[in-house]
Amino acid sequence: MAAKSQKLSFQGHSGASLAARLDLPNGPVRAYALFAHCFTCSKDLLAARRISAELARAGIAVLRFDFTGLGSSEGEFASTNFSTNLEDLLSAAAFLEEHYDAPSVLIGHSLGGAAVLAIAGRLSSVRAVATIGAPSDTAHVLKNLGASLEDIQDAGEAEVSLGGRQFRVQRQFVEDARSHSLLEAVSKMRKPLLVLHAPFDEIVGIDNATQLFLAAKHPKSFISLDRGDHLLTEPEDASFAASAMCGWLSRYIPGDDPQGTVSMEHVRVMETGQGKFQNAVQAGRHRLFADEPESFGGLDTGPSPYDFLSIALGACTTMTLRLYADRKNLDLGRISVDVSHEKIHAKDCADCSDTTKALGRIDRFERVIDVEKAVSPETRKKLVEIAGKCPVHRTLESVVHVHTALHDDESGAE
Repeated sequence: MAAKSQKLSFQGHSGASLAARLDLPNGPVRAYALFAHCFTCSKDLLAARRISAELARAGIAVLRFDFTGLGSSEGEFASTNFSTNLEDLLSAAAFLEEHYDAPSVLIGHSLGGAAVLAIAGRLSSVRAVATIGAPSDTAHVLKNLGASLEDIQDAGEAEVSLGGRQFRVQRQFVEDARSHSLLEAVSKMRKPLLVLHAPFDEIVGIDNATQLFLAAKHPKSFISLDRGDHLLTEPEDASFAASAMCGWLSRYIPGDDPQGTVSMEHVRVMETGQGKFQNAVQAGRHRLFADEPESFGGLDTGPSPYDFLSIALGACTTMTLRLYADRKNLDLGRISVDVSHEKIHAKDCADCSDTTKALGRIDRFERVIDVEKAVSPETRKKLVEIAGKCPVHRTLESVVHVHTALHDDESGAE
């Protein structure tokens, strides 16, 4: 699970400083991946952020960066082309290898997909390549230039509007895009390939996926993104692409072992840098997100803190009742517990003690237990009694002390 997103920078092909982010797992790294964004996009495109976060959640560290002249990177976009993008990618791979580890995975979105396909055969460390909405011909990007293409050809350069922004494009960009033979590079790549593409992609048609798939050697796979658009603007489309990628990559990179050789007896919670509240949680071997609903300014990617409290109470209740039922040979069928939480005025709590009622507002958990099999009234009453003995229930109703300290700070705050 993603622990945090680190801001980094490295030198691109021209010596310009390229802005990057490294999304790291909350635990051991299974592999390092290099993510190339779409034409005139940036590393901070919503889909790129979501996919990187999901991959990090699965133990895969992802480096995403802005190509020269784009996003927060330095340099002039007008002087770049597809060839310079490839050099920037190779620079990123070298940076990863020098400071972390050589990339095992290449991921590219749209023209970024074409770029990773073009360089995959040149990187011996790469074990697998995945593309999202990638064109089968680098010249496909010229369609984005529309009527401006003729102006570029005649005048040598022109201002074009792409995605609502103005870019200066030179003739050398056009000539370079036409000079690459992408399908030939794919046929010689000899790396496992996953092609993800939306059938209704209006920017890069599905026929591009067909041509890439046919050109590639086995092992190769295709996954449809169904009704997703080219930029995967819907959260569920980006999440699906990431989860499909994680499943496919499990055949080509080391297995997910969150604990590694380090024993972690406590729970670790760390901000991911994605959204305002998203946190990565590692509990033993298990990874998940904690977040807040969108209505509270979160991304709604995981349970809220109070949801986790309700989960703890509900899970402890079913486990306690299961131990009791097995010991008494009670056939209850499956046990389920619905838990809700709210803050109420203490005086309105009918089953609270007088001491509790003297307080102002209190936390109230409503717990409703359901068993599949019919039981007698006496048994029902006993199950409610046993539920009250669940350890988490007792913890919630006891006096709890929380000791807090900053790391390497012996003083602490209690």
